[in-house]
Amino acid sequence: MRILALTLDLDDTLWPVLPALERADQELDAYLRRHHPEVARRWPIPAMRALRAQVAAERLDLAHDFTTQRHLTIRHAFAACGIAEAPIEALWEVYFAARNSVEPYPDSLPALARLAARWPLSSLTNGNADLGRTGVQRYFRHHMCARDAGAAKPDARIFLAAAEQLGADPAAILHVGDDPELDVLGARAAGLRTAWINRERHPWPAALGAPPDLDLPDLAALADWLEGQAHETVAGRA
Repeated sequence: MRILALTLDLDDTLWPVLPALERADQELDAYLRRHHPEVARRWPIPAMRALRAQVAAERLDLAHDFTTQRHLTIRHAFAACGIAEAPIEALWEVYFAARNSVEPYPDSLPALARLAARWPLSSLTNGNADLGRTGVQRYFRHHMCARDAGAAKPDARIFLAAAEQLGADPAAILHVGDDPELDVLGARAAGLRTAWINRERHPWPAALGAPPDLDLPDLAALADWLEGQAHETVAGRA
């Protein structure tokens, strides 16, 4: 397959996301304890997480918009304490700064540099990671998130919106991600090629049908494979 561009998932593909999310919850809780102790007492971390889950269940129209879900969670928490105006901007900055304080996998940044030198890259994510704050913006020409696309993976619309940004036919784009259903099945249904970053080397779930085009242990292996394909193409034309 000839690849002209790549779309890459962010969370759990370029970095483990759970440590950042845990830290973000802790930082927000610490801020509430300092500045709004009544809210912190009423809504400790487990209760705040349960409230966010409730908001997500009640607002299915926001399934693609984690940011607004969290804003509404904060508003509900403050309203339950009799506070009509929640300091959304200040609280969001605390949360967002910690959420984007990620530690890339050791292979991620060197591989991104290799990939970006040869192919246009677009990030493609359901989450709200910020390319600038995470330190990877220089590698990407475009960013497509579910909130902007109006649809979340595995919906084909987010993949097709990224393809339009890149100006490439979906069949010439390789989508790279860690999730078998969201990334592989979603991209395949939209007509993209697929690379599963399978760091734990799990077997492909048979219930999901045909395996991805590529099953790789990390992004370094992806860069190796793509560069090898490019060299073979050049050699074949010589």
